Amino acid sequence: MRNIRLKLARVEKDMTQGDLAEAIGVTRQTIGLIEAGKYNPSLSLCLSICHCLEKSLDQLFWEEPTNEKNCD
Repeated sequence: MRNIRLKLARVEKDMTQGDLAEAIGVTRQTIGLIEAGKYNPSLSLCLSICHCLEKSLDQLFWEEPTNEKNCD
């Protein structure tokens, strides 16, 4: 699933994929793959992205459940 929230947060900060990548120490391709939903970043990488963009994990990476299931 594409990560539109990450892209929007990055654009709000007026950052390119390359800018964000450089700020957190990864490649531009890594950011592109995360935004395209083709790469699942580690928790550490998620936290670095959140810190740089001044967002919470929930704001950028939490997916709303598509089907409500009872966990009982």
